[in-house]
Order: sequence, then structure tokens, then C-alpha cells
Amino acid sequence: MSRDLIIEHLRVVLIESPIRMARRQGVGDVGGTVKRVLLRLTTREGVVGWGEAAPWEVFTGTAEGAFAALDRTLRPLILGHPARRIRALAAGLDRALVGHTDAKAAVEMALFDIVGHAAGLPVADLLGGRVRDAIPLSFSIADPDFDADLARMRAMTAQGHRLFKVKTGVRPHAEDVAHLAAIRSEFGDGVDLRVDYNQALAPFGALARLRDVEAFRPTFIEQPVPRRHLDALAALTAALDTPILADESCFDAADVMEVVRRQAADAVSVKLMKCGGMLRAQALMAIADTAGLPGYGGTLWEGGIALAAGTQMIAATPGITLGCEFYMPHHVLTEDVLEAPVPVRDGAVVVPDGPGLGIRVSEAAIRQNARILAEA
Repeated sequence: MSRDLIIEHLRVVLIESPIRMARRQGVGDVGGTVKRVLLRLTTREGVVGWGEAAPWEVFTGTAEGAFAALDRTLRPLILGHPARRIRALAAGLDRALVGHTDAKAAVEMALFDIVGHAAGLPVADLLGGRVRDAIPLSFSIADPDFDADLARMRAMTAQGHRLFKVKTGVRPHAEDVAHLAAIRSEFGDGVDLRVDYNQALAPFGALARLRDVEAFRPTFIEQPVPRRHLDALAALTAALDTPILADESCFDAADVMEVVRRQAADAVSVKLMKCGGMLRAQALMAIADTAGLPGYGGTLWEGGIALAAGTQMIAATPGITLGCEFYMPHHVLTEDVLEAPVPVRDGAVVVPDGPGLGIRVSEAAIRQNARILAEA
């Protein structure tokens, strides 16, 4: 096979997928459907790579914006580019378009998928090789119907799941505390409990509420205050015994440097849609590693393509030790676009062994399991 692997065709598809349950959290509610953008790149030799952009309006932008960025602005730069020159293309995309980290992450994962298929290697091997074969899976308790979430927890713990993250701050504080008490009462220390405010608390009064939450021994408290309030986040980190995890305050490597400088958190959430791809996620974690901050594999509303990329990245990134929340295809989406989902076994996501991202996208699934809103 030619070493060039020149990108000859680009296809981008905006889809809308139904979800099983409503999701209620601090910065935005989701119900009914979610939108994603699928990207297929094909080389002159016929090697295909898939990527996925899964924006969220309150985080990185809209799916329509990602679609337009890929179709109009980035397409001319991608076509004719050698797939193996991933960093060079990433730099060119940054020069051409500010932001749109979700669209750029989709391009990067499609390129890695192509290179992995051409080399017969999983993407994790291209990123330095595995340090783990499975990643503990965290499920977020975010259904407005808390009893329904309790029922899911019972079913999931019976299947070996231990990590659960409760979305707080959208209900009255007393109700949040009652829910945490109910979980500890029923499951005791048999679950690894985390709490995520998604920026829902004002700095004023946050400490008293979080001290109440500490009584339930969460592994971490995620982003209690809005992203811009780094001084308040640092004060909470200093005052509480429970580790604070930065999510919205930590999009990229520059953000991590500021979090470290201000001692504003004890851990960081790493999301491909925030930072712009797997290489940038590893760069972010290099800084976090140096400062002794562990990582957590976060997610927005990704399906199986993007979560396969996240799984490959975490498999090759030692510092992401707090698990991942890659539960969307298994527990929230009614259907996905993969021929077979990335496996979950004994409460952990199993890293695919196949070449590239280790997945197969079904054209039939795209058309049968999602509504196509636009295609180019």
C-alpha cells in the first residue's frame, strides 16, 4: 500500500438520535434527542476512517456549527492532505478556524483510524501503547425521576458496576442531600460515589453546601462553581477534605496550567470535545501528571465512534486513573451507528483490539437508527 494515504473524499452527516431518558444537570437539560456529526474520510487507496463531533451548546457549540465547520471551512484543508501528517493538519485547522474543538477532534480521530487500519494497529498503539485494557465505567445519575435512576443502579450494580456520579445543584439542596443519603443507605460503600454540580452553585454559600455533601464520602466533587470563578474553586479546594475535580474550568493544556498555578483543583476532567482531540488530551495530561493531578474521562453526548476514540486515548494515557463516563451508547442512546458496541464487561469499558479505532460503522445503522438532518 502507498505510504501517502492522501485524503481524497470527505463525507459529513448531521444526525439526530433518540435517547431513553431525560438528563437534568447544572448547565443544561437534555431530553428526547441529541445531535451529532459523523465524519468519514477516504484515501486514494480506499482506506476509510471515521470521526465524530458531539458538541453541546453549553460547552463547545452546536452540532449545526460543527457540520458547517467541517463542510465549508475545513474541507479544503483536509482534502489532498496526507493522513499520516496528523499534527501538521491540526496546526493548519487551527490557523484557519478558531474554536470548534469538537469538529477538529472528529478530523483527528478519522485520521488516526485511517493510519491504524493502514498499519494494522489499534490507535492506542499509535499513541504510545496501552497501560490498561479496561476502564472503569461511571454512570451519571441525572434523570429527573430519581426512583428510575435508583432502579438503574440496582440493575447495574448486579452487573458489576461500581462508579456512579450524581448530578447535583439543579434541585433544592435538601433534595440533593436526601438523594445522596438514599444511595448510601441502599448501597453503602459498595459503590464509588461522585458528585457533579456542572457549575450550578454560586460561590457565595457554596462551602456550607459542600460540607453537607462531604458527609456522604464522595470520591470527588466536580465543578461546583462557574468556570470563571477559579479563585472560588481554589478556596473550596483548600477548605474541603474531598478532592475537587475541574471540568468546565479545564478545557485545554493552558487551562490546566492555570488550575495548577492557582491550586484550584485536585483532579481534571479530560474530554476530546473540549480539548480538540487525543493528542491534545495527552498534552493536557502531561501537565496534570507533572502536578500530580489525576484525570477522569469525561463525555458530552458522544456515540460509539467518539467514545471508541476516547477509550483508545485513555488506554494509552497513564494519568487518567479515575475511570470514564462513556455510557451513552449502552444506557442512553436507543441505537447507535456501530455494527457492534464497544464492549462493557464487569463494570468497565473494554478497549477494542482491532486496527484503528477498533469499530465498524454500519451505513444501515446510520439510516435506520438516527434521523439524518443534513449530509454533504
